[in-house]
Amino acid sequence: MKRPTGFRGFTLVLLAALLTQSRCNDPEQFIPYVPVDFSVNLNLPAYLNITVPSGHITVTGGSKGIILYRYTLDQFVALDRHATADIAAGCQVEVSEDGLILTDPCSNSEWLIIDGSVVSGDAIYPLHRYATQWNDPILTVFNP
Repeated sequence: MKRPTGFRGFTLVLLAALLTQSRCNDPEQFIPYVPVDFSVNLNLPAYLNITVPSGHITVTGGSKGIILYRYTLDQFVALDRHATADIAAGCQVEVSEDGLILTDPCSNSEWLIIDGSVVSGDAIYPLHRYATQWNDPILTVFNP
């Protein structure tokens, strides 16, 4: 087999180096996959805090627990509490006093409760979001 030479050889070597470099610097991390599929009846007293928009509660499930947030009368958000700033550390986000920001006590990163997007800090990935289905009074949360 003949070795590529000249410009063509240089291009192939450069392309290989760039592809290798992009894979080595890929910081992408994922929280552990946990099957999620549960329903809650919002008529029960335990779920009183999410009977009105902007209410939230924390429940067990997911990787580090789940925050349920009522965005509107018919829309809910379910976010895993596993902080994405340093996934290996396994830190849990907490809801701030204003109820709009989720904070990571390990990295001081912050996310919006309405969609899990990063607000500030070292985190570059949003919080993991689960799918929700609303059939009054039952809210179902599951893996998308």
